[in-house]
Amino acid sequence: MADKIKLGIIGFGNMGTGHTSNIMTGACPEIQLVAICDKNPDRIEFAKAKYPDAGFAYFIDAIEMLDSGLIDACLVAVPHYDHTKYSIECMKRGIHVMCEKPAGVYTKQIREMNEESLKHPEVVFGMMFNQRTNPVYRKMHDLVQSGVYGEVRRTNWLITNWFRSQAYYNSSDWRATWAGEGGGVLLNQCPHQLDLWQWICGMPVKVQAHIGYGKWHDIEVDDDVTAYVEYANGATGVFITTTGDGCGTNRFEIQLDKAKLVAEDDKLTVIEFDEKVSEYTKTTDKIFGNIDTHTVEVEIEDENPQHIGVLNAWAGNILHGTPLVAPGAEGINGAMLSNAMHLSDFLGHAVELPIDEDVYYNELMKRVATSRKKENVTATFADTTGTYGSK
Repeated sequence: MADKIKLGIIGFGNMGTGHTSNIMTGACPEIQLVAICDKNPDRIEFAKAKYPDAGFAYFIDAIEMLDSGLIDACLVAVPHYDHTKYSIECMKRGIHVMCEKPAGVYTKQIREMNEESLKHPEVVFGMMFNQRTNPVYRKMHDLVQSGVYGEVRRTNWLITNWFRSQAYYNSSDWRATWAGEGGGVLLNQCPHQLDLWQWICGMPVKVQAHIGYGKWHDIEVDDDVTAYVEYANGATGVFITTTGDGCGTNRFEIQLDKAKLVAEDDKLTVIEFDEKVSEYTKTTDKIFGNIDTHTVEVEIEDENPQHIGVLNAWAGNILHGTPLVAPGAEGINGAMLSNAMHLSDFLGHAVELPIDEDVYYNELMKRVATSRKKENVTATFADTTGTYGSK
């Protein structure tokens, strides 16, 4: 068996450049980058200048790279609509694939990708959900899913700490358009949080959202969202996000029957209750009293390898069968939440999950048909470090 996978990257934009840097600095010892593809010749020239002695093969056409015989694994880092297209093309050729987030723009295309993956069990299909390597969220997942603190009663995530300027939205012709990107803050910035929300707390059964489109910027897609969800057990949740807050917040709070979990400022606070809320409510004779609580120390791992960890786990799975950080098939869940929020606002009422995928697709295509074309845009690229991996 080979000691390294031979990797090709489709898309040498912000994320493709970042992944290349990680690999070339030796952070991914089981990955050999051998080919780079980008339809923009300027990006190819940039790569050649940055890595003059790397010996990469360069391609303008992705299919040519996939058919070249040079690679056995591929990282798809193109605009969102083409994530599923190129992932499927990889699968059909027996090429292992790592898909950047989101899995796709709409669940109908993601479902097609997942169905194709089932036809190719030899292909290792992963999603770039690098926030799943964050030890705070991993611990929250373990605590909630273990059931040690009982059922979820309420979830709240206020995630507004990714301010974006108009210059950001003007940096490419596809960004923040229905035709080019398929959505805004929900589809670009929030896939990690939507994935973590469902990974930790489970999928809700009903969603209602109120969305601002171009509320804070000159764009046609969402940049301000407030969503309410209901879970099968009667629990409720709220998800609030925007790219318009100058001094934003990232606070994720979960109320359980016997504890409260709070993730904020890269720390996890666990407040245990001396007894279950469900029991205390029925038995106490105190009119205005509350449950006695105590804050507990929780052991959090030090390592947070992010993109590097996802890539190394993927390579490890291909070479040794070790676990993935995020299997590719799970990408549909966060996308379902994003689509449900959009659909709820499009229709003006709550929607049940799973959504009617044809209805969502038709509503999306109405907006694509009237999408504005950006004129005279000069593509601008930037370092994505510290941005949760948003493009």
